[in-house]
Amino acid sequence: MDVTLAELVATSQEVAATRSRTAKTEAIATLLARADAAEVGTVVAFLSGVLPQRRLGVGHRSLSRLPEPAAEPTLTVAEVDAAFDRLAATAGAGSTASRRAELGGLLGRATADEQRFLRDLMTGNLRQGALDGVVLAALARAFEVPDAVVRRAVMLAGSAHEVAGIAATGGQPALEEVGLVVGRPLRPMLAGSAKTTDEAVEGFGGAELLVDGKLDGIRVQVHRREGEVTVFTRSLDEITERLPEVVEAVAALPGGDLVLDGEAIVLGDDGRPAPFQVTGARTASSADVERLRAEVPLTTFLFDVLHADGRDLVDAPARERHEVLAALAPHLLVPRLVTADPAEAAAFFGRLVADGHEGVVVKDAAAPYAAGRRGSGWVKVKPTHTLDLVVLAVERGSGRRRGWLSNIHLGARDAGTGELVMVGKTFKGMTDEMLRWQTERFTELAEGPTDGYVVTVRPEQVVEIALDGVQRSTRYPGGVALRFARVLRYRDDKPLDEVDTLTTVRALGGI
Repeated sequence: MDVTLAELVATSQEVAATRSRTAKTEAIATLLARADAAEVGTVVAFLSGVLPQRRLGVGHRSLSRLPEPAAEPTLTVAEVDAAFDRLAATAGAGSTASRRAELGGLLGRATADEQRFLRDLMTGNLRQGALDGVVLAALARAFEVPDAVVRRAVMLAGSAHEVAGIAATGGQPALEEVGLVVGRPLRPMLAGSAKTTDEAVEGFGGAELLVDGKLDGIRVQVHRREGEVTVFTRSLDEITERLPEVVEAVAALPGGDLVLDGEAIVLGDDGRPAPFQVTGARTASSADVERLRAEVPLTTFLFDVLHADGRDLVDAPARERHEVLAALAPHLLVPRLVTADPAEAAAFFGRLVADGHEGVVVKDAAAPYAAGRRGSGWVKVKPTHTLDLVVLAVERGSGRRRGWLSNIHLGARDAGTGELVMVGKTFKGMTDEMLRWQTERFTELAEGPTDGYVVTVRPEQVVEIALDGVQRSTRYPGGVALRFARVLRYRDDKPLDEVDTLTTVRALGGI
């Protein structure tokens, strides 16, 4: 049967309304089981907040004014997907008008609830709790396939929506046939977190470990097939033309086909890493890349090999993959220590941080490459910074946080003028209890209208923020942005004049 957009939106709302993982899984699985094989992948993508087309050329401004909503639902998921295909393909002279007409026609057929869903989907703001693990569990349930089989297929195919179609048409036998394909990106393995190297090492119970330097560059997955090199990002976007240094480094390696995991980073003349935004800007575009590589060259580091000379290595232990990589590309190997000694790991961590790197990733030498999962095989350790800042404003939540005040705007004190200056914002680290508390608190502190998206508040509430670092940015008045900022606690014990200064914030980034 054709799944209607109304059915999909209702399922999304059902998922957003519950905290129960079982209930979320059941709701999604019920919808997937009703979908035709040809559309089940699109259903999975939309529920996951993913656009199969990746980019539509539609921004927030295009969606700031929506047409009058339809009174009754008529759209199907297939019709929405076809409209997205047309939007993605629109280019050239007259494309702005064509895209506006296509978008208006689509949204004009949508009900108010459907319009909100489509707007959030197109802008990447769909947060209703259909997280990756829930979707994969729903796929397994809908098509009566073991969870492990689904996870492995998604790992190797790269996307849950592609695997959904395979599961719908061929079930478990078809999923078990999914394998690593050189040239097709697979999901990267992710790391859990620990506060210290001692905590990370102890978690592995005395086993032999690989302790890798955690570099503050961009993660790259590099495929070499029949001599041709292709580079993908962590999100599996292809960026080969932007990184000629990486292409050349991997093209020069001996042997045949390869799949490699690594990092591309800008280093200074002294060998220390440049601030992340320098690497980010260098890798953001392929325009004038030859001039950029001369002025801001990239250095390639590799920390894993997943395929070499016709042999898949994802199931091989990390120790074996290390040996293959060390023999293949010793000059590109990430700073690495092989040890089981907590003291050695701690000393290695200290040296890397002193050299300007982010920290380390502690890896079980016996673990396979568990792509797409933030499992126990890898554990990252980074020094944590904290700041006491003041809340300047707060945004209304969406999805599961609808009805609460969520994303907080953060300010530091200019030591010279005493002015409070915005340096970033965050919605991370907030428990449900904290959300309830801050909704009440910031409603009391609200200045002016409270029915807008952003609510300005009296600058009285101090909050302790943990962050990984600070970088230059023109996005906020303070000229900086906070990296991976999350709320630790609200500080009712601290007065406003004790919040950290803009000078202190900038110093964390060496600015």
